[in-house]
Amino acid sequence: MADSEEITTDASQQRDADVTDTRALRVVVLAGGISHERDVSLRSGRRVVDALDAAGHDVALRDPDAGLLPFLADHRPDVVFPALHGSSGEDGSLLDLLAALGVPTVGSTGAAARRAWSKPVASSLVRDAGIAAPESVVLSHEAFRELGAASVLRVVRKALPGDVVVKPASGGSAQGVTIVDAPDELPRAMVDAFTYDDVAIVENRIFGTEVAVTVVDTADGPVALPAVEIEPTTGIYSFQARYNAGETTFYAPSRLSADHAAAVADAAVLAHRTLGLRDLSRVDFIVDEQGTPWFLEANVVPGLTETSLVPLAIEASGTDASRLYDGLIRRAAARG
Repeated sequence: MADSEEITTDASQQRDADVTDTRALRVVVLAGGISHERDVSLRSGRRVVDALDAAGHDVALRDPDAGLLPFLADHRPDVVFPALHGSSGEDGSLLDLLAALGVPTVGSTGAAARRAWSKPVASSLVRDAGIAAPESVVLSHEAFRELGAASVLRVVRKALPGDVVVKPASGGSAQGVTIVDAPDELPRAMVDAFTYDDVAIVENRIFGTEVAVTVVDTADGPVALPAVEIEPTTGIYSFQARYNAGETTFYAPSRLSADHAAAVADAAVLAHRTLGLRDLSRVDFIVDEQGTPWFLEANVVPGLTETSLVPLAIEASGTDASRLYDGLIRRAAARG
C-alpha cells in the first residue's frame, strides 16, 4: 500500500497551475558526471543550454562535483535542469539532494527515478498495471557465482527457451546489452551485463517494431508525442547505433498503423503515470505483429543529443525544443 500511495502522490504533482511567468530565468543545466554515459550527457547538456539560451534565459552548464551543492546553496538558480545520464542522474540520489536543498528541478522525483532506474521494478509495476512486459529471470552476480554458472544457466535456458536478451538491471544506452540467439553465447552475455551492474536480467526476446515514445506533462496531464521508430542498419540498437550518425534510420512519426500508434501512446502514458514520472520521460517498446506494445524500459533523463529520440519526437510533434524546454523550466519554477 505504501508504494501505491507514493506513486499516486508523485503523479499528482504532474498537474501544476498554469504558468504565466514570462521573465527570463536563471537556469543551471547539469551534465557530465562519472557514469559510462558521461560523453552522451555532455552532448545532451549542451543541446539544452543552446535551446534555453535561444529562448532568452540565463543558462549555465555545470558538471556535478564536490562544489555543486555549495554552489547551488549559495547561488540559488531559479531552476535546475538535469541532463545527467546513468546512475549519477537517474538513480534518484541527486534528485533527492536537490529536493532537500529546495531547488526547483525539471523532471521526476527521486522516488520515481528509483522505480524507473531498476528495470525489474519498473517492469513489474507496469505489468501489474496491464502493460505487456517480456517474461524474465533476474540474477544477482552473487547468486550466479554461488549457485554455479552452469547450473544457473541450464535453469534459465529451460525457463526461457528461444532467443533472449541479457541486460544490466540498471543503466542506459544499451551498454552491457546482448541479444542471444545461440545457447553458447549466453555465458559471455552474462559477463558483459555484470560489467555494468551486479544484477542482470535475462528476458524473452520480443520481435517486432522498436519504438520510443516521449511523454510530456502539460496542465491537463501527460501527453505522448509521436512515436519514433528505430531501424538500426545492423539490426541491433547498440550504443554505437544510438550515437553514431548514419548507423540507424529513424522514422518520426513511426510507420505504425493508426491503431497500433494509438495503443503504444496509451501504454506510454500509462507507464509514465504508473511509475509516477514527471515533466519529461521516454518509454521504450517493441510493438509485435498483433499491435501489442511490449514494455522495455522507461527513462527519466532521456538523451537529448543531435541523434537522440526525444528531439526527433519533439520535431515530429510540430513544436521545437526551445519552446518545449521553456515550458518545462517554467513549470518547475512554478512548483517552487
